[in-house]
Amino acid sequence: MAYVTSVLQPGETVIAVGRPHWVVFMRALLLLVVGLVLLIFSDTDTGRRAAPIPLVLGGVIFVLGVLAFLLAWFERSIVELAVTNHRVIYKKGFIRRHTVEMNMDKVETVNVDQSLWGRLLGFGTIRVLGTGQGIETLNRIASPIRLRNAITAR
Repeated sequence: MAYVTSVLQPGETVIAVGRPHWVVFMRALLLLVVGLVLLIFSDTDTGRRAAPIPLVLGGVIFVLGVLAFLLAWFERSIVELAVTNHRVIYKKGFIRRHTVEMNMDKVETVNVDQSLWGRLLGFGTIRVLGTGQGIETLNRIASPIRLRNAITAR
């Protein structure tokens, strides 16, 4: 929340903070599990000459899982979403930054979409629409109903 705290105006306070849900790590976790299973169950101890393909494939998939985990962690860490008593602030980026800020009096609607898995695990897609503009679609945001209520409660 470094960006959000740096742009707060005098008298402005943060009401709610949104962030991507932990489900962004699912692809990485799947790759890590498949890679580990292939590494553990690759048959290299037998006396017969076995092809090292499951071992190599397991290692490659595991490394891809580690890279996917680091990428998901980085993506999750560069997104900031905050609702203050005056505006909605969204920031994405590390070196190159993309920000959208919308005053609360300009907010017309807040759309929340949740799939079955989103309802069960507590994540969803939020789209804030305002007069003349909208904040881009925010996918896989944790606790979207709480965030919507913070935006619409004036």
